[in-house]
Amino acid sequence: MGVFEAIASHEQVVFGVDPASGLRTIIAIHSTALGPALGGTRFHPYDSEEAALDDVLRLSEGMTLKSAAAGLDLGGGKAVIIGDPRTMKSERLFRAYGRLVDSLGGRYITAEDVGTTTEDMVLIARETPFVTGLPLAHGGSGDPSPATARGVVAAQQAVAERLWGTRDLGGKTVAIQGVGKVGTNLAERLHALGAELIVADVDPAATRRAANRFGAKVVDLDEIYEVECDIFAPCALGGILDESTIPRLRAQAVCGSANNQLATDEDAERLEGRGILYAPDFVVNAGGVINIAVEMEGYSEARAAAMVDRIYENLRRVFTIADEERINPHEAAVRLARRRIDEIGTLRLRQRRDRA
Repeated sequence: MGVFEAIASHEQVVFGVDPASGLRTIIAIHSTALGPALGGTRFHPYDSEEAALDDVLRLSEGMTLKSAAAGLDLGGGKAVIIGDPRTMKSERLFRAYGRLVDSLGGRYITAEDVGTTTEDMVLIARETPFVTGLPLAHGGSGDPSPATARGVVAAQQAVAERLWGTRDLGGKTVAIQGVGKVGTNLAERLHALGAELIVADVDPAATRRAANRFGAKVVDLDEIYEVECDIFAPCALGGILDESTIPRLRAQAVCGSANNQLATDEDAERLEGRGILYAPDFVVNAGGVINIAVEMEGYSEARAAAMVDRIYENLRRVFTIADEERINPHEAAVRLARRRIDEIGTLRLRQRRDRA
């Protein structure tokens, strides 16, 4: 597949380099039909440039669906920086990246993601105003991870109500794949609600902390797929649910924060065929982008929390659509998002044409 064929569904894809700092970055704008394309900057040592391009294209499309399904006036975009964030971060690199973001004139607004932090956003903000997720001391909303985890809990409560007739997660066993920023915050919230936890992570120190703080059982990375649990919560990188892993699951539901959990759309059918309830990731993990959307309007922690908690009702709506239209929840969530884009996005396009 050629590059132009690969990016055909996107409005714009921008490549940037700064040899002095080692910056190699790709910014993908999937859609601005509902508003500026918002999405974080992922800093990751991809195996190849092709893998980085594939990831940014998938992630940016997911952001379009996420913002639309959450009812936000935002489009979808994402950026990746190719390299190891543990060794490559520098002021020059982030400021060079910030200039590239600025050159897009607000069509893309960035934030933190895997491999980047709120402090990195401060450096980017020295070159462009089109950055969110800044620390509280800089007038932002701080780390969005707690908001993302809060939304995942709200979604898991919707899952619990559908499967067991109650929102109560007390006594339920949740297997968390990845206890980084979001996964750890999720574990803390679930522990407070009385859930039993099983965790796995590439970082042994992270799983030790979860065991010490929350009494979590630690298993190997590959073993997490096969543990008996009520809810399997992917909270690391995406593409982990496929024809090889789905048959191994011993969970009644999948509901976690990772983006693009399904390797293909067909994997939603595989989960349904096994009787496993799938909570679509871009509905479940919208807490972070909701929190940032509130920041863009003038941050209120109480208002952000109330909006994030609505993920519970939003997921229930997805399940209702799935029932009424006899489709799986993933397809139902995609339809919900696309219907809003078609209904509201076309209005915005008409207004632009009228002004022209």
